[in-house]
Amino acid sequence: MNKREFKDKVYTELSKIVKAMANPRRLEIIDLLAQGQFSVEQIAKNTGLSIANTSQHLQNLKNAKLVKINRNGNFINYSLASESMYSTMVSLRELGMTFNAEVEKVISDFRSGQGGDMQAIDVDTLATMLENDEVILLDVRPEEEYKRGHIHKALSTPIEKLGNSLKNFPKRKMLVAYCRGPFCVYADEAVAMLTKNGYNAIRLDEGFPEWALKGYPIEKTEVS
Repeated sequence: MNKREFKDKVYTELSKIVKAMANPRRLEIIDLLAQGQFSVEQIAKNTGLSIANTSQHLQNLKNAKLVKINRNGNFINYSLASESMYSTMVSLRELGMTFNAEVEKVISDFRSGQGGDMQAIDVDTLATMLENDEVILLDVRPEEEYKRGHIHKALSTPIEKLGNSLKNFPKRKMLVAYCRGPFCVYADEAVAMLTKNGYNAIRLDEGFPEWALKGYPIEKTEVS
């Protein structure tokens, strides 16, 4: 094999990974799988895709070795191939937000429509505030995802149940809502609802996976 053949083969194989990720639905699936393993049906429900389309996207990701299958009896779930897969996703997201102004504009326009200039804090700031007992932290993801793993001291408050839980939160303390990541809208919806009801609320600008990636303490209430 000469040098030209070597480079052609290496870059061809690497391009397969990029090609597998170069689809908005597959990027969304990777983002979702950062929460843990999901069945095809669960992924389809969360992404608004048909089961057939979901299976096709998963097959593309599997062929590129970006996701793996986990079998439990007759049940089949999908998960990310490794933690480094999500680290790559984070890097891609940061690259896009740095060099593609349209990404930031879409986010800003959406959050403005949710109730004005929605404030957010980063993971490091949240860690300090939790240590100093300055905030009440709300995990507004589905309860199943909370049980798989959640930020230390977070309260499970699924977005669909938040309205019934408002009376449990003191208005004298800041509330921080978080969900799956920066593009997860549950936290935006939670902050909008809390603010409308007179609470001092902000969102975490990222989510549980980013918190875990940084090595901050997490908790689990059941084994996934």
